[in-house]
Amino acid sequence: MRANKMCAIMGNVYECPELLPLTEKRPLATLPFDCKYRLIDFNLSNAINANIKSVYMVFNQGTTKSVFDHIGGGREWHLDSVDSRYFIHFYQDFLKKKAEGRPYFESVIDYLNKSKSEYTVFMGNRMLCNIDLEAVLKIHQQSDSVMTVVYKKMSKDHIYRQDEIIEVDNHGIVQGHHNFLEDTTGDEMLNLGMKIFVCRTDWMIDALNEGQKNGGPVAILDFLTLIMSKVKTSAYEYTGYLSNIFDIKSYYDANMSMLDPKKFTSLLYSKQKIYTKLKNEVATYYSPSSEVTNSQFATGCIVDGKAHSSLFSRSVVIEKGADISDSIVMASCTIRENAFIKHAILDKNVVVESGVKIIGSAEKPVVIKKNTHVLSDVYGGE
Repeated sequence: MRANKMCAIMGNVYECPELLPLTEKRPLATLPFDCKYRLIDFNLSNAINANIKSVYMVFNQGTTKSVFDHIGGGREWHLDSVDSRYFIHFYQDFLKKKAEGRPYFESVIDYLNKSKSEYTVFMGNRMLCNIDLEAVLKIHQQSDSVMTVVYKKMSKDHIYRQDEIIEVDNHGIVQGHHNFLEDTTGDEMLNLGMKIFVCRTDWMIDALNEGQKNGGPVAILDFLTLIMSKVKTSAYEYTGYLSNIFDIKSYYDANMSMLDPKKFTSLLYSKQKIYTKLKNEVATYYSPSSEVTNSQFATGCIVDGKAHSSLFSRSVVIEKGADISDSIVMASCTIRENAFIKHAILDKNVVVESGVKIIGSAEKPVVIKKNTHVLSDVYGGE
């Protein structure tokens, strides 16, 4: 596909309160995943793998420090060249302009005009997948639809209360959609809208202009969802790996699923590469006293204790006699001698003192906040 055929808009506005305290000081998009990645890496990589050279991201004000820390100049995603770049805008600026009666989609429209792209893809921030956007575009081009939406058949326990369920006919055309909370079908498997839309750029510019004149939704995701029932929309069924991340359990399950070789390979080692921020660090050291089974470690860790069915980010220290199982341990944590951790999520820079027990359950893992020094036992999972 030629360069500038398609540009991308990434909406990172919706934050799920069910993910607190993990999203207390970072947006959902920069939550760590599988030891060395962030959730935003997947949408950025999906875009770059489709030869998209220009990315426009919307975030909530005050949440972008971790975004800039992670993306930097965009080198790892090839967004730092002469003809490739990314832009970040604040959602609150849209709200302020609407409240003042001004054109609130002005910056988006300006971006779309300057991108000189024939097509635009929009992606939300909660669907973790490795999708071939060129294939979605090809299906869109073969149809006479105004817009194409991506969906996946998912069981009800993997769908968030605010998600959209897509109704698709035998010809792959969207016949309607409704909020999951309003679902009365009784079906166990539903067509989950993945918050990915493809349309012609010139049509989107006109639609955004018309929308702001009529006082339409400020969030681009809401705008496109609303308009889906007003124009002919094709549906593209995605059949690859998908994690819908909306609460602690879904986040925990998504990470733990990477210990399954089939799911790990499907997401991270398909024909499309997933790019992330590179760090040149020493390899992880496993001492003679260490005991590790079915676990993953990023670089720079020191392992003297036991690790079973767990994920460890960079520079984690596990001292002799410590025992960690079924857990997620983020960067720069220290687990001291004879500590016992099971079914837990330890955020960055947590120190667990000697002999301390942290025990949750698979249904309700214990979350330890960033920078916490754990001095006494923590139990959860009731």
